[in-house]
Amino acid sequence: MARTKIKDILASEKTDYPVTVKGWVRSFRNNQFIALNDGSCMGNIQVVIDLDTDAELVKNITTGASLSINGQVVASQGKGQKVEIKATDVELLGACDAEKYPLQLKNRPSLEYLREIAHLRFRTNTFGAVFRVRHSLAFAIHKFFNDKGFVYLHTPIVTASDAEGAGEMFRVTTLPFDNPPRDENGAINFKEDFFGRSTNLTVSGQLEAELGAMAFSEVYTFGPTFRAENSNTARHLAEFWMIEPEVAFNDIVDNMDLAEEFIQYLIKYVLDNNREDLDFLAQRLVDEEKQKPQNERSEMGLVEKLEFVLNNKFERITYTEAIDILLQSPAYKKKKFQYEVSWGIDMQSEHERYLVEKHFKKPVIVTNYPKDIKAFYMRQNDDGKTVAAMDILAPGIGEIVGGSQREERLEKLQQRMAEMHIPEEELYWYLDTRRFGTVPHAGFGLGFERMVLFVTGMTNIRDVIPFPRTPKNAEF
Repeated sequence: MARTKIKDILASEKTDYPVTVKGWVRSFRNNQFIALNDGSCMGNIQVVIDLDTDAELVKNITTGASLSINGQVVASQGKGQKVEIKATDVELLGACDAEKYPLQLKNRPSLEYLREIAHLRFRTNTFGAVFRVRHSLAFAIHKFFNDKGFVYLHTPIVTASDAEGAGEMFRVTTLPFDNPPRDENGAINFKEDFFGRSTNLTVSGQLEAELGAMAFSEVYTFGPTFRAENSNTARHLAEFWMIEPEVAFNDIVDNMDLAEEFIQYLIKYVLDNNREDLDFLAQRLVDEEKQKPQNERSEMGLVEKLEFVLNNKFERITYTEAIDILLQSPAYKKKKFQYEVSWGIDMQSEHERYLVEKHFKKPVIVTNYPKDIKAFYMRQNDDGKTVAAMDILAPGIGEIVGGSQREERLEKLQQRMAEMHIPEEELYWYLDTRRFGTVPHAGFGLGFERMVLFVTGMTNIRDVIPFPRTPKNAEF
């Protein structure tokens, strides 16, 4: 008989039909009652076995063991579930050494400990919920853009360009580390390397996506990106996923409209399709908040926060207005900010979160940043000081989206590249899009893990990616 998912059995609530279920034991009581979970949903199904079941088999039914069970779905006699399975046949698929099983702990294991056993943490309720939500968000991303007629563009992971200009990139090479070939000046001769030049792992697919937008009008990328930033904060990863739409004929206002619609669509999709997981994560957050002092607790629950973002327009302000708000804030006047506030700074997370959580108490889109703190490709405003950039700031996280209207004017782009010492010959292909039929266009990047962090209420970005890559850590 084909396997039936536990999710489908619990959802239908039908009774008196035969099923085969397969999964892992969450608990086993009184040598008779098995709580079985197959990962298809948060809930377990109770399986009742005969008390005269083979003693050797019963001995091996421990937490973590995997079973295949044939039986009859019947109305449950106990509390907490409407149906259960009366087993007619139980097969042990894989035994589990209960004494050594890391998830056998009586107390809830800490998230820090679970990161050390990330190969097993999927089996917990918390990470089951997180990664089902992550899956739904990934599916919703593709559905959103597909329904709008965007073309999904696969941009390269290995690249010779640095889209962000930050220089924090992982080098890709086949040259020997102990004795690399060198040129007449003693520098490493990358002409001898696999690609015949210096290459790195990409930090963004944006520049290549712009090329696609110049033909298809609307494209998006969704793939892994890498940054060799030596940061161990709860908001940074060395390997992360980015969604980057690029749209021809859009200006900065169109860009803001698209990003706001996109974020609200993703939130609605998860609220509609992962309510059980969200309710569990919301309760988990309530329990966590109880451990904090009263003045540090969140004003909204997880689901309440998501519904608030879904049902309210995002506040839109300029960078200059944001700095003025911060300078006039009680937090600044009482010297509660760790970092200085002045026009021209790259706002820190504490500044962004103040704007969102204390001042406006809603998501905020900040526009028109100083050009000196932004990338070369952003469209220069007429004031000569700012660019048509936009960041979306979200409660609990800070920046979640960064984007801009792109500089479509060849002369302006060349001028900015010269100011930032970016050689034109390295990006001739990018400049060609401005030479041959240039158009106004705009795009943004959404950090996928930050979006998952926001939707699940988790507080550390390492807990929303299956296998986190951080400084000094590349396990599994």
